[in-house]
Amino acid sequence: MSEWLYQIRIKVTENISEDLRSKQKQSLSKKLKKIADKYNMSLVCTFEAFKEYCDEAEQNGIEKYGLYHWTKSTIEDPLKKSKHLKSFAFYLGNDQIYEKELATENIFYDIVLYLSVPLHLFVVYQFLITVSDPTIPLFDLI
Repeated sequence: MSEWLYQIRIKVTENISEDLRSKQKQSLSKKLKKIADKYNMSLVCTFEAFKEYCDEAEQNGIEKYGLYHWTKSTIEDPLKKSKHLKSFAFYLGNDQIYEKELATENIFYDIVLYLSVPLHLFVVYQFLITVSDPTIPLFDLI
């Protein structure tokens, strides 16, 4: 398989991050949720996804999880924790990655155009990863 798969990630302020992970009362959080809902997607905090991965690995045996040690050290590092708590990915159901058409069509433009005015959004970027190319170092992907 040589097809690239994509993921849309956003980085937000600490306040917006806290709001997204709780009740979503702030205006920008509501807008992000509305965009995700429009495309049948959900916003997932990168740190929380990493933590869930580690919890699952610890329940099922860490030897079955190739990224366990790296992920565990990431969530235990205070600087990395702070960084990943402010990073969110758009998931399509349980899918963390998806076809280019979805990542580059309207959802991306909705995020950029609809949310660029408040300036609470620091960075919007497409996070490219490939499933078929194991030669790309993991640290280049995360």
